[in-house]
Amino acid sequence: MSELSEEPADMRFVRIGACIIAVLAIAMGLLWLGQGTGVVLWPSDSFMLQDRTWARNGLLLAAAGAIVLWLALPRQR
Repeated sequence: MSELSEEPADMRFVRIGACIIAVLAIAMGLLWLGQGTGVVLWPSDSFMLQDRTWARNGLLLAAAGAIVLWLALPRQR
């Protein structure tokens, strides 16, 4: 049996929710990183464009999302 079928339904709900939030955090972090470094120039009038502060914030958010995703994924025993 898989590990997912052995865990309680409420814990599975929390795990799936954490994965969704983590993926969204990674996507938003990568967007901020791209805008802060000037790779993504969208929207063209954004205050975040080519601002190193937003590049740093994006990197931190993407890293935090990756950590949450890694912790939320089921492990093989």
